Amino acid sequence: MKYTWYVTFEVPMDGTLLRRRHPRLTKTFVTEAQARDFARARFTEGLIVTAGTIIPRLPRASIPSEGIPEWLEANRVND
Repeated sequence: MKYTWYVTFEVPMDGTLLRRRHPRLTKTFVTEAQARDFARARFTEGLIVTAGTIIPRLPRASIPSEGIPEWLEANRVND
């Protein structure tokens, strides 16, 4: 399987540790649709999410946290 998209999201504090060990986690996906679905779920949980393509995929895409709502909405318009 060739993963071409990634979604990075903050890990919510659970209160068991004084310091978070991994404040952010990344998950990879084969398609943009899978990445959007996962990002949408994390975004609706109130987490900070970023996404993009994994190099060397062209065209490259990088979606900062401020652009996630627009990226998710663009998918709904295209469906």
